[in-house]
Amino acid sequence: MRIVTTVVVALTLTAAAVPAAGAAEPDPPGTDGVWRTDGYGTVLTVGGGVLQEYQTTSVGCLKGDTSPQTGPGTFLTTDGTLLTVRTGHDRDHATLAADSSVGHRKLRRIAALPSACTRGLPDDPRTSFDVFWQTFEENYPFFAAKGIDWHAVRDRYRPQVHKNTTGKELFTIFSRMVRPLYDAHVVVQNGDSRFYEVRPGTEVPTEELDARVKKFIVARDLKNASHRQDFAAGRITYADLPGNRGYLRISGFGGYAGKDAPYSAEQAELDRALDTVLTTERVERLKGLIIDLRINGGGADTLGIRIARRLTDTPYPAYAKRVRDDPADPARHTRPEPVAVTPADAPRYTGPVAVLTGGSTVSAGETFTQALMDRPGRTVRIGRSTQGVFSDVMVRHLPDGMVFALPNEEFLTRTGRTFDGTGIPPHIAEPVFTKEEFAKGRDSAFDRAVNILGS
Repeated sequence: MRIVTTVVVALTLTAAAVPAAGAAEPDPPGTDGVWRTDGYGTVLTVGGGVLQEYQTTSVGCLKGDTSPQTGPGTFLTTDGTLLTVRTGHDRDHATLAADSSVGHRKLRRIAALPSACTRGLPDDPRTSFDVFWQTFEENYPFFAAKGIDWHAVRDRYRPQVHKNTTGKELFTIFSRMVRPLYDAHVVVQNGDSRFYEVRPGTEVPTEELDARVKKFIVARDLKNASHRQDFAAGRITYADLPGNRGYLRISGFGGYAGKDAPYSAEQAELDRALDTVLTTERVERLKGLIIDLRINGGGADTLGIRIARRLTDTPYPAYAKRVRDDPADPARHTRPEPVAVTPADAPRYTGPVAVLTGGSTVSAGETFTQALMDRPGRTVRIGRSTQGVFSDVMVRHLPDGMVFALPNEEFLTRTGRTFDGTGIPPHIAEPVFTKEEFAKGRDSAFDRAVNILGS
């Protein structure tokens, strides 16, 4: 199983090499067996030193990722995520946690692996179409909000699929089916060909865009900074601005520690950056902090929570997370699981914060933005609405080897609202890296933040 929380990662769906498993250690009491997740369309088997994923729909069952055991109840996925399985109040209930994801997945023990998972599925284009369509039908939460009749989509495209349909043709059909969703967490990949679509009027936060914007900001916005330092492979930048204001730019919540680095290494790099920036002397001196998320490709939601913990002295709710859990009813979900921000045991900045966002603020960049909405103290959002994709991403396989991804979760505010599709709006609207802004050497959102924090 893979849990993907960033559009950048989701676009690279090829699995990393599975680390060699050491000698299997005993699992915590009762974890061996067969488990069905609450939502996610997944069955798991635990035992023999591995956790095996099976991806299920009413069409059938396909074998997914195999995660070798690393310790009692812990397993390492193909993308380096550490999973932990723990039994609950009785031997028939358990939870699954991923170190890079907030919240937990509930597991219920079942007597045996479903028979469909022992048979596999035919490797033919019609079967692949049916698995693709049915996976969205049973898990995607946003058809109604986006005005999409998914059954009409099936009626239109299924007749175009026959036994001689090529993989390239099927990829084109799938891409056309999901294009109207304009969902950056929906990805289709066939070999080197991949399709995804962001919200109209927004840009994917590519490395090229990030580099161009960073160069512009350093030359214009930070030219009078008394101190500037990069961290986390350049994905985090801090600068001291005139007037005792600080500037913290975060272009992603991952990629800090090199290719294929485990989450623990990513967390260590973030902590190093935060400990260097948020010293006791600086948090006492700062009168305002700008957090720039305008080009942010997402990553691990937990890293965003880790930063939020350095920005408060008072515990508060970040958001609640729920998942669609009824294949026949898109309006039914799991009970929302609250995610809290608790003060870190380290120097904390609690003064005014200006958060800069835009359409290239994606995924974990958005959950971090949401985690600051109820932050005690003065917090203002400036710029444009975020992209509008929050969920972890389900990565699914088809019988012919094609891979696709989709969201199935919602992140709720304390009033039960979700910003999927529309994105989180700013308090103050300003243009964000438009052609005119670049041409005239302007950064209206940054300037507004400086003025507001100086008032």
